[in-house]
Amino acid sequence: MLHELPLRKIIHVDMDAFYASVEELDNPNLRGKAIAVGGSELRGVVAAANYEARKFGVRSAMSSVIAKRNCPHIIFVKPRFERYKEISQKIRKIFYDYTDLVEPLSLDEAYLDVTVNKKGNPSATLIAKEIRQRIFDEVGLAASAGISINKFIAKVASDINKPNGQKTVNPEEVIGFLEQLDIRKFYGVGKVTAEKMYTLGIFTGLDLKQKSEAFLSANFGKSGTYYYHVVRGVHTSPVKPHRTPKSVGAERTFNENLSSEIFMLERLAHIAKELESRLLKNKISGKTITLKIKYSDFTLNTRSKTLAYYISDQHLILEAAKELLYQEKMENSVRLLGISLANLNTAKKSKKEGSKEDEKIVSVQLKFEF
Repeated sequence: MLHELPLRKIIHVDMDAFYASVEELDNPNLRGKAIAVGGSELRGVVAAANYEARKFGVRSAMSSVIAKRNCPHIIFVKPRFERYKEISQKIRKIFYDYTDLVEPLSLDEAYLDVTVNKKGNPSATLIAKEIRQRIFDEVGLAASAGISINKFIAKVASDINKPNGQKTVNPEEVIGFLEQLDIRKFYGVGKVTAEKMYTLGIFTGLDLKQKSEAFLSANFGKSGTYYYHVVRGVHTSPVKPHRTPKSVGAERTFNENLSSEIFMLERLAHIAKELESRLLKNKISGKTITLKIKYSDFTLNTRSKTLAYYISDQHLILEAAKELLYQEKMENSVRLLGISLANLNTAKKSKKEGSKEDEKIVSVQLKFEF
């Protein structure tokens, strides 16, 4: 079946512990020590942790208090996102030396389609190796990579030999690779979904493959069809150089819990101003506003409202957020507030561009060199 599909040569590059690695790069005294970017010993959430900290179970999105409990000697470092963006741009410049088909997923990872590349190199494996070496030599950071016939398999493969490694899954190896894969390793299968799959007797790709599309759709909705196809190596999404954001937001975690709406409004005003700056910078506005509230017991509450018009002005954003704040009575003191805008004015433009998009797919024979 695979040889009948249009195969691409896709590389997924994923920087190793990116935020933490940048901090170690700029401050060599941190090397070899357990560090976490974000939070503090008393508050906040870990944005990233290096591998020394991960040995103690410290993970991103973990409460700083729990991180400190798991790893008493951990060092908390304040995040410097402008610096991370600067480094990320240097890395992307390297990508563009090989192909213009680069789809960034975040500051620290991206897909590259090198089916046809600027170097004229038929081996995606060698290109990935060269890119990783250049990142190390020119930027000073380690990266891992996955190489395969589509984005899904390349992303899964990039995690296999982390850190500072790469994994190629050739066309003839795809089915066997996916059948043996732990279901938790499938991109798109989160913790809750994995637990549900366990109850249905699905533990590996082979188990998943034995379930019918109707069965998977009945149990997982639209995602069921996605699972049915990807476990068979079918994922036709092309690398999209210009990814259109679906939402833009800003949020803040506070040093002390907020128990009064008056104090919350003050913080929301600052968040609205930051959000306005991001929107104007990208020439974006939106109709659907969402207020995110995380309470001191870590429960999360979101409240949304769709307006009849697009907004990007901080005062209009704040007015809408204020209305959402008073929509329900506060359940507890608050540790985090956030505002985001969705239903953006980029959606219409994206649809027009997508309808005209001409996917450059190279037809391949049974032997497809990687």
